[in-house]
Amino acid sequence: MAASLDGPRLAPKGRAKQLVVFLHGYGADGNDLLAIGQQWQDFLPDTAFAAPHAPEPCAQAPIGRQWFPLSLRDETELWPGVVRAQPVLDQFLDAELARYDLGDDRLALVGFSQGTMLALHAGLRRKRAPAAILGYSGLLAGPEYLASAQAKDGKGRPPPILLAHGDQDEVIPVDAMFIAAEQLAEAGIPVQWHLALGIGHGIDGGGLLHGALFLAKSLGLPAPAPRGLR
Repeated sequence: MAASLDGPRLAPKGRAKQLVVFLHGYGADGNDLLAIGQQWQDFLPDTAFAAPHAPEPCAQAPIGRQWFPLSLRDETELWPGVVRAQPVLDQFLDAELARYDLGDDRLALVGFSQGTMLALHAGLRRKRAPAAILGYSGLLAGPEYLASAQAKDGKGRPPPILLAHGDQDEVIPVDAMFIAAEQLAEAGIPVQWHLALGIGHGIDGGGLLHGALFLAKSLGLPAPAPRGLR
């Protein structure tokens, strides 16, 4: 995969002290998630947000993009897909971190659906662990290969992970979250989870709030006064 990534960004008014990168779902593009950054600015001050477009046009949604071909009917397609997509994402992450003169300890990955698959795969295999991985409505690709998920921070710890999922998800059943959490825990990678009641394949206000608070804590930022999300 030789293509380089680009997409919309939100820059803070002053110097960026952390970077949040959104990885969109199958058939969408970077614009689909960037608005979340606007809602999180009170929780994550001095944060740069980036939402790259996936490198491939989506076969089933011609105006959208895909990180890799996906049918969700064949589990064997997931592992080759994330492996193929990781190098181009790593290249983008390295360039964005260099843009703001930041290290991986100031990086958070936020994925939705197919983007969650890639966030988990790539984030757990960076040379140094990101500050956090937040995955909405996704699943863990290739759990049998978790031995290669060796990313650690400066204290030798894996990155903190929060998985969020709607209990009415009609695309990726909610069981995928619990299975992923169990598989990661068995590999020595602790996971938090948030169950969104009555929510399908999407993100509700509660999920956004939990995600914002999780990222703020993981990045060492003080929690703002509880004013909710706009």
